[in-house]
Amino acid sequence: METRIKIHEIAPDAFKAMYGLEAYMQKSGLEKSLYELIKIRASQINGCAYCLDMHTKDARKIGETEQRIYVLPAWRETDFFTAEEQAALALTEEVTNIQGHVSNATYQQAVSVLGEQKTAQVIMAAVTINAWNRIAITTHLMPERA
Repeated sequence: METRIKIHEIAPDAFKAMYGLEAYMQKSGLEKSLYELIKIRASQINGCAYCLDMHTKDARKIGETEQRIYVLPAWRETDFFTAEEQAALALTEEVTNIQGHVSNATYQQAVSVLGEQKTAQVIMAAVTINAWNRIAITTHLMPERA
């Protein structure tokens, strides 16, 4: 598969705006480990190879275990994830699959477990990675072979 346009060259201001979202997320107070789980889970749902490659490596660098990364698609079937991570992952999945809307139950669970501030951060994290996924998938960004 051949890479298509290079948005960072064709539309640098748009790319700069995306980095603005990323800069916000880095300063938001959301734990880096949780942010990486959100990025990996949304990228799994969207089928974004570029982002999966990047964020699984990033997660490993900050101490995430391979086992948790491997079972992330089936996180509900394990006790490997905290209540906070579970609430964030459920919200991330519904934001990513937005055509079905975010259910009141998922939203209320997130607010109950995470609080309003962290729920807002999780929503913005999911929105940000979904935007990056769509850019990478549409332009055929490919991870480099190891």
